[in-house]
Amino acid sequence: MNATMQKFGYPDTLVKEYKNWVLLLRSQQVTLGALVLICKNEAMAFSEIRPEAFVELKEITAAIEFNLKGCFSYDKINYLMLMMIDPDVHFHVLPRYAGPRLFEQAEFNDPGWPGPPDLSRSNEGGEALQRDILQTLRQVFA
Repeated sequence: MNATMQKFGYPDTLVKEYKNWVLLLRSQQVTLGALVLICKNEAMAFSEIRPEAFVELKEITAAIEFNLKGCFSYDKINYLMLMMIDPDVHFHVLPRYAGPRLFEQAEFNDPGWPGPPDLSRSNEGGEALQRDILQTLRQVFA
């Protein structure tokens, strides 16, 4: 396990584990269904990941887009690879919404829409709601 996986709550926040990647639920739901996709390879630059990780990335992004669209009907999706604080190769996966979305009677907003996501703000719903989102995504990605 690398430091970025640990920081984002692995294994407790695990949605799905792949051979070279882990898909985790972000504790801060900037938008409904926000995830972190972290490479398990020891790599601090995108060009350093193993060739098979690049191949697997195609399969994973297709699954992410299909499953998040089915769950939450996002309007667009953003993959942010910033790696300024957490150095291991990872993407923040942010579904984007033109309007509010409801999940279990909680309203989720996308305050940055239609511009870049506003990472300084998140939708607060509490631990129980976070667990319910995680459980829903685990079932969909199974």
